[in-house]
Amino acid sequence: MFRNVLGFTSVAALCIGLSAPLMAQSIAGPYLAGRHAAVNSDYPEAARYYTQALANDPKNIELMESAVLSYLSLGRVEKALPLARNMITLGTKSQVAEMALVAGMAKEGDYDALLERDTSAIGPWVGGLVQAWAHMGAGDVTAAMAAFDSLSEEAGMQGFVMYHKALALASVGDFEGAEAIFASDAAGAAGQTRRGVMAHAEILGQLDRSDDALAVLKDGFGDDTDPEIARLIENLQQDAPAPFSHTPDAQAGMAEVFFTFAAVLRNEAAGDYYVLLYSRIARYLRPDHIDALLLTASLLENLGEHDLAIAEYKSLPPNSPAYHAAELGRAEALRRSGKTAQAIEVLEQLARSHGSLAVVHSTLGDMLRAEEDYEAAIASYDQALDLTAETARARWVLFYARAIAKERSGDWEGSEADFRAALKLNPEQPQVLNYLGYSLVEQQRSLDEALDMIERAVAASPDSGYIVDSLGWVFYRLDRYGEAVEQMERAVELEPVDPVVNDHLGDVYWAVGRKREAEFQWRRALSFVDLTDADSEADPERMRRKLEVGLDAVLSEEGAPPLKVAADE
Repeated sequence: MFRNVLGFTSVAALCIGLSAPLMAQSIAGPYLAGRHAAVNSDYPEAARYYTQALANDPKNIELMESAVLSYLSLGRVEKALPLARNMITLGTKSQVAEMALVAGMAKEGDYDALLERDTSAIGPWVGGLVQAWAHMGAGDVTAAMAAFDSLSEEAGMQGFVMYHKALALASVGDFEGAEAIFASDAAGAAGQTRRGVMAHAEILGQLDRSDDALAVLKDGFGDDTDPEIARLIENLQQDAPAPFSHTPDAQAGMAEVFFTFAAVLRNEAAGDYYVLLYSRIARYLRPDHIDALLLTASLLENLGEHDLAIAEYKSLPPNSPAYHAAELGRAEALRRSGKTAQAIEVLEQLARSHGSLAVVHSTLGDMLRAEEDYEAAIASYDQALDLTAETARARWVLFYARAIAKERSGDWEGSEADFRAALKLNPEQPQVLNYLGYSLVEQQRSLDEALDMIERAVAASPDSGYIVDSLGWVFYRLDRYGEAVEQMERAVELEPVDPVVNDHLGDVYWAVGRKREAEFQWRRALSFVDLTDADSEADPERMRRKLEVGLDAVLSEEGAPPLKVAADE
């Protein structure tokens, strides 16, 4: 079976590529139902059906492996363990069974058994780090350091391994050794993650270097703090550094291994399913691993398992410093599952309990804007801006979002002011340049300035069909039809099924006399209109009217100026 870069067996092969025939009539139905559920990421149903099938064929290896996968995906490692043990007893080589067994041994603190086991079966890099942490758990720091050093010689592994070596040193109180790794940048990208920066700050705090710790946090997060970071900053400012919390023991270290690689896999777009298995094991080994909880819930949401995601988010208690993050995630999962009213209710409650957090108000503003409650959205953005430091990097986003809400509510003067405020903070931001430039074009105002803005937007995002469309449209508005055709054709290449882009190409074809092609594009645009999309700018009635009488007649009916170039066929 195919394996990915971390040595994990192909999900397709495990979930739907089971080759052994399942002939018994008594298991065929549950097996097929379980397979269908697994392919659709319905893990509770998959586990139920595979378990039902196993009751009739308890030694069927393929069913066991599928059930283990389903239980691991649910985070029910204790349910997967007996099946995994049976598979190994029967002489089966199974990566997922080994993962379950390794997780079980780590949970029990059976480090001697882990050291005797070939953990490379779960993936050479993950297994190697688990072995190094097992040495730490067994009390042999020297062997652990040797294991970390040996692993760091692997190409592409040095940063991750040295990061874990630093965490391992800190776990036994060698903060000087841990700081030496961070200070030399040997921890690489892992040391620059949120958890890496916070771990480094905690280590510096333990060395009575609070000022250096605060500087690390400032460099890493700027003014974009949250309750967890704010709590750490407050402790450091009061010279009361928190204890080193990231890997207090070997079991937490192993949880961090699985979480680290879950984050790596996700950033490399390896597929949410792979990441889910690692994040679930991280949560199993360390139930208080907040980042693993949030990652797990987000993965479930992306897989369409909204109810599981909502339950995961809701499991975080209100007194957690990350409660607001979980509630923001729960609101989004509710929205994506079609429960927008409940999502807004969650955010409104969060705005009452965590009203000092700008992100709560801005998220509520985004959701209200999507529901076309522009007045309430603007009020939420007002609060978010009031709570955001003048130097905060994300401040331009708030101006941009409020500008859109104002534009949709008809307040163009206020909208333009906010767009320009966003550009003052981020002068070359392509989305802001495009939106403001396009709006000026539609209003037939400051067309030269609009052209400059959109050309800069295209330079920043040359593969954005919507921005290229804007450039073509401003050329059209400037009566530069030949240049408009070139850009519009490029926009349609980039966004081939967008109704507005295709409609625009029809207009510019008409302007240069290519009437048959214009009519073809209008018909094509009509075929792509989604009548359920309330936010779409597509105007199907205008498209139909152009097909009936032509663009010149439509412009005349609208009282718009005629095309400057004769549209001869």
